[in-house]
Amino acid sequence: MKLRAYIARLRYALPPSETQAERRTMNTTSRAPIRKLSNAFSLTEPSFSMTQPQPDGMSSPAVYLDQFGGDPNFMTSLARGLLVIQAFSESKLQLSISQLSKKTGLSRACVRRCLHTLSELGFAATDDGRNFHLRPRVLTLGHSYLSSMPLSTAAQPILEHLSQILNEACSIALLDGVDIVYVARANVARIMAIDLGVGIRLPAFCTSMGRVLLAHLSPEELEAVLPKVEFTRFTEKTITSVEKLRHALTTVRREGYAIIDQELELGLRSIAVPLISPVGRVVAAIDVGAHGQRVSLQDMQTRFLPYLRAAAQELSLLLR
Repeated sequence: MKLRAYIARLRYALPPSETQAERRTMNTTSRAPIRKLSNAFSLTEPSFSMTQPQPDGMSSPAVYLDQFGGDPNFMTSLARGLLVIQAFSESKLQLSISQLSKKTGLSRACVRRCLHTLSELGFAATDDGRNFHLRPRVLTLGHSYLSSMPLSTAAQPILEHLSQILNEACSIALLDGVDIVYVARANVARIMAIDLGVGIRLPAFCTSMGRVLLAHLSPEELEAVLPKVEFTRFTEKTITSVEKLRHALTTVRREGYAIIDQELELGLRSIAVPLISPVGRVVAAIDVGAHGQRVSLQDMQTRFLPYLRAAAQELSLLLR
């Protein structure tokens, strides 16, 4: 349940085209709410997400916006609308104006205006005039980014081939703040209680790809990220302190790969290696996940790791 609560946004997809007459406003009936939503913000720049801890002394996401008050080019109204979009999650598909106000820190009047605008533009709707949900059009915000990424599109055949060889699920992810975001995935069978797909976010500190990406941050970047990590104990094996995480990252840097043994979910093991650009910068990570009863840690090191490194080397060519 802790893992399910943590996941904030799910699969990217391009919704079917809609005509003006199909749009739902605040007082009309809409189609059933979508079940999986995308995080529509940049995956490579520091993010502002409802799921991430806010800077010290900032009690709500709305308060966070105050720091931009002196910037004449900062569009506060746009930022508030994005806050409202981010407030929705898989566990909160429908929210009232009052609930959104409490979750974002915005006034009810402001939330009402944001919802009206989003509804008029086809990004949100309500069935009863009280509870609102996001509509498929929201997914277009993230689709343009993913569809323009050479890595996410060209990597799929390589991932599929690797998955077929090892008969396990393989993924590629980028680091976004304290989370990793999946940008490509090849599934063989479901190995987790939560379905994983492109666009999903998981905590970096207790995932193999997250550890690889954190380990290759510069010292300055790492020191900026570590204070923001929320050490949720997903299982009895989860690392729950900065000191232990630092030690684990040192090991990852030395060995060139990361192995997670049931820290995110009982029964799940994974191994990851970095994807390195031609200039030597780690820009992403690739992993293989398997069930612990089927694959031992030794199997991951002796059987999986060579194939994983070969795939990473091939994928790195796409970064030229």
